[in-house]
Amino acid sequence: MLFEVWAPRAGRVALKWAKGGAGPRAGEPPVPMEPDGDRAGWWCARAPARDGDRYAFRLDDGPPLPDPRAARLPDGPGGPAAVVEHELFEWRHPWPGRPLPGAVLYELHVGTYTPEGTFDAAAARLRHLADLGVTHVSLMPVCPFPGTHGWGYDGVAPWAVHEPYGGPDGLKRFVDAAHGLGLGVVLDVVHNHLGPSGNHLPDFGPYFTETHHTPWGASVNLDAPGSDEVRGYFIGSALAWLRDYRLDGLRLDAVHALHDDRTPHFLAKLSAAVDALAGRLGRPLFLIAESDQNDPRTTAPRESGGYGLHAQWNDDFHHALHSALTGESQGYYADFARAPLAALAKTLTGGFFHDGTYSSFRGRVHGAPLDLRTTPAYRLLAYAQTHDQVGNRALGDRLAAGLSPGLLACAAALVLCSPFTPMLFMGEEWGATTPWQYFTDHTDPELAEAVRAGRRREFAAHEWAGDSADWPDPQDPATRDRSVLDWTEPAREPHGSLLAWYRTLLTLRHELPVLTDPDPRHTEVRHDEDGRWLLLRRGPVRVAVNLGRRATAAIPLGTPATGLEALAGWPEARLPGADGVLRLPPESVVVLGP
Repeated sequence: MLFEVWAPRAGRVALKWAKGGAGPRAGEPPVPMEPDGDRAGWWCARAPARDGDRYAFRLDDGPPLPDPRAARLPDGPGGPAAVVEHELFEWRHPWPGRPLPGAVLYELHVGTYTPEGTFDAAAARLRHLADLGVTHVSLMPVCPFPGTHGWGYDGVAPWAVHEPYGGPDGLKRFVDAAHGLGLGVVLDVVHNHLGPSGNHLPDFGPYFTETHHTPWGASVNLDAPGSDEVRGYFIGSALAWLRDYRLDGLRLDAVHALHDDRTPHFLAKLSAAVDALAGRLGRPLFLIAESDQNDPRTTAPRESGGYGLHAQWNDDFHHALHSALTGESQGYYADFARAPLAALAKTLTGGFFHDGTYSSFRGRVHGAPLDLRTTPAYRLLAYAQTHDQVGNRALGDRLAAGLSPGLLACAAALVLCSPFTPMLFMGEEWGATTPWQYFTDHTDPELAEAVRAGRRREFAAHEWAGDSADWPDPQDPATRDRSVLDWTEPAREPHGSLLAWYRTLLTLRHELPVLTDPDPRHTEVRHDEDGRWLLLRRGPVRVAVNLGRRATAAIPLGTPATGLEALAGWPEARLPGADGVLRLPPESVVVLGP
């Protein structure tokens, strides 16, 4: 077996390996590695290793270090790597792929989706998602991080799988089970930083640069000397996930923190590589960016000067919807809260709210206009809740903690009948009351305390209400335990009725082509800020919501009652009167069609 590693600063490199589960210290004598004559800074060696054998590299007689490209770290970050022969896994289900247009995503955290917190336990619950009507499971990061439980954004090995979740084979079993039910799988990957504990990349080469800085410190080196190999490292990691684990897409965390002054931009190189891989594999693959830039270039074609990513999260839609539902106005909600229904109408018809407008939260003009005539609406993701928007609240409280079932039903209708690609956050579909809080499992006491202090500063800066003494301790195991979904809730009310409502809306979305039509000419919105109602038209389909808490809304439809059918409604379906006016009770919604 060929072992290779990029270590341009080393004068000598040796391979340490051992058969089976023995650590490399107790194994065979070190194998000297030779410089690769064709690739500067690369070292190579061959050894009769097999799947499961442990190995590590020694640089200039230093301590054994894990392979930066390791697919498995059985002992966690910092420990030796284990050989993974991907071709040995027996896939049960052929998979032609499932494209992004027409998709509905479901964001899932493996560690809290079930009490067990493993891939296998999550796979046992996939039938629920297939019956719900979503098309893709969007996994939060699964790369190795310290301890057992965490969000996953402090991972340190971008090619490997967290061992407590089930390691590489556990992820493959999960993907295979999902594909067997017709569900695609998307994985959240983090290229903008690595976690502070167990990160040995700087020992190997210039993976980071002081040329730019991020909230996590020195930037990943995408444009300084040595950046060719660093770019290749992260692009290779992305392709490995899609190829070796048969994933359907990747979510790219915080791409605005990928500082790159080179041309072409790293994201353009990445999207070109993924498109090429899709051609070779003969199945659709896609990239979804998380970006707070409101930059149309993110999803614009590469030939037009864009990055060629296939979609991006749209926080503006979330912020407008959240403000309209809750009345919250602190922090970044301030601009949306001034006229939340107008903000929601603008995002539904134009994509971005901040499209060159002044952002009081940033203290400057923000964003640029997005032309939905040339950018299909499915390239924006719409959601009422996400791991960020729930977990970054001081108490990790979901919408269900403060809203009535009726308002939750209104939110679901606006997301699932929007022109965008909808995304749900796990448990949202039944109005889960379990919080989803920020939790970590750092083994370094100083780092753990730094994380505690940092979160409290963030909560204070966002002006969260309540006593700070109630803010959960990220390191307390009870914080993770509180965040695990309660699977007995769907059998109780109002959770069961909410779950049925989500299933009804998803059935309509799949059965009515107009609800996935990206043409902006077929989407119109009218609203009454004082009356607290909004009417969304998607071609011949009307979605009417009354977000008011007391008064019945009189919503003029401009369509005779004889020409409409009530397709769905909460708490019940209803039709407009003979005068074409729909009288909608407080906190209710109806979907009408011809």
